[in-house]
Amino acid sequence: MKVEMDVYKEIRQRYLSGESERSIARSLGVARQTVKKYCEGAAHPGTRKSYEREPTLITDEVIEIILECFKHDEEEKVRKQTHTSKKIFDRLVDEKDFAGGESTIRKVVRDLRKAQSVPHQSSVPLSYEPGEAVQIDWGEVTLYYNKKKVKLHIFCGRLCYSCDIFVQAFFAANEESFLEAQQRMFTFFGGVTRRAIFDNAKVAVKEGFGIYAKAQDRYLAFSAHCAFDLDFCNPGKGNEKGLVENLVGYARKNFFVPLPSITDIEALNRLLWEKCLRYRENHKIQKREHPVKIMYAQEQTSLNPLPIFHYDTSKTAVIRVDDYSTAFFEKSYYSVPTRYLRKPVTVKGFGNHIEIHFQNHEIASYKRSYKAGETQYKLEHYIDLLERKPRSVFNAKPVKQNVSQELMEWGKRLPGGNREMVKLLRLCIDHGEDRILSIKDSIPSYTVPTVDLIRAHLCPSEKLTVIPMKQDVPVEPVNLVNYDKKYGMVLES
Repeated sequence: MKVEMDVYKEIRQRYLSGESERSIARSLGVARQTVKKYCEGAAHPGTRKSYEREPTLITDEVIEIILECFKHDEEEKVRKQTHTSKKIFDRLVDEKDFAGGESTIRKVVRDLRKAQSVPHQSSVPLSYEPGEAVQIDWGEVTLYYNKKKVKLHIFCGRLCYSCDIFVQAFFAANEESFLEAQQRMFTFFGGVTRRAIFDNAKVAVKEGFGIYAKAQDRYLAFSAHCAFDLDFCNPGKGNEKGLVENLVGYARKNFFVPLPSITDIEALNRLLWEKCLRYRENHKIQKREHPVKIMYAQEQTSLNPLPIFHYDTSKTAVIRVDDYSTAFFEKSYYSVPTRYLRKPVTVKGFGNHIEIHFQNHEIASYKRSYKAGETQYKLEHYIDLLERKPRSVFNAKPVKQNVSQELMEWGKRLPGGNREMVKLLRLCIDHGEDRILSIKDSIPSYTVPTVDLIRAHLCPSEKLTVIPMKQDVPVEPVNLVNYDKKYGMVLES
């Protein structure tokens, strides 16, 4: 008998209130068997029991033959030539005089295949020893850099035993950023794991994939220096590094929401470093017996020590300085002091910054540019040349790129013209533009500004002060009466 939901609800409520089954059946006008079936909630009128009937012709011998067909296909490993349900049915009819229908065999074959197969989304629970492995990966985040919405790459690393985390941001996910990020990561963890788990990205893999992957030469050299093995995942198997895959999403939602607004990527990385430390101190992962802090303390003792020699992770090139006193590196130009004109310099490109060296001495450094054709100038590199060629001062690119329009307009008011402007720029280099502009605001508008007047404000004269001296030697008064008598200054009475 089909029972409507309102009747079913009435049966359940009355039974729970203590009314007998006989009374419920009589008052609702339903059979006692129906009340007995539904009163305890052991059945629901919205569900029906599925009808299943085991085919009488499917014997153990038939199932054994089907499984043998599966085994044969697995041994031969010819994907396009395997037993179909139709072929198995034909063999059963020919070899065993099977009298059942083809649809029956199709259902049995389908059920047996499901029983033997493992779902693609299934994962094997893994366990790691302290210091055994770290999982690493790249991700992308959006933020405001110098008031423009841009995308940055974040490098994420996670210790497999303690689940301690490491996150840093880079302008690009290139090889030098990849190596520098791992060097920072091992420094943050205070040691090196015995292996690193990563995918098959070109930044790490030269050719092949998984266990057949061949690492890039520099990554191989870096791993040899730090003494860890490389373990590359199979293609499309993100679950093989699921710990760090989860970290990428965690970092986006917890470290970059709301969208940060930054002007310095290294300041952002210092903030991320602090956030990772707070995570270590305060976080506890579900289904883990201890917090991250305790498990990290256990794991740190099992990490291999950091190598004494600091591996150079930069991309290095020897560049000849051109006639404009700039060095070209990776599609961008960077200025150097004019005294290095036409000399070979060594450019070291790190993930986020550039260092320029001459004979092992650093002569310039910049935030790295990834914009093709961009040139970065520093005013101090050209000030000596401007003092020799002052007529170019208002059109010089190093001046326009580094000096505000406010200072340029003020410089045009100087009575000495271009030469005075060059002197003003020298003061900006020595004291900073903000200091010079603060003096501009303190000079009355009716006063003609001069460089000497600005220097007077920079070095104000000190007021003379009288220092009181304490008399330490007592002086007694002298009687001059006899002296006056001798020279007739005193009249005798």
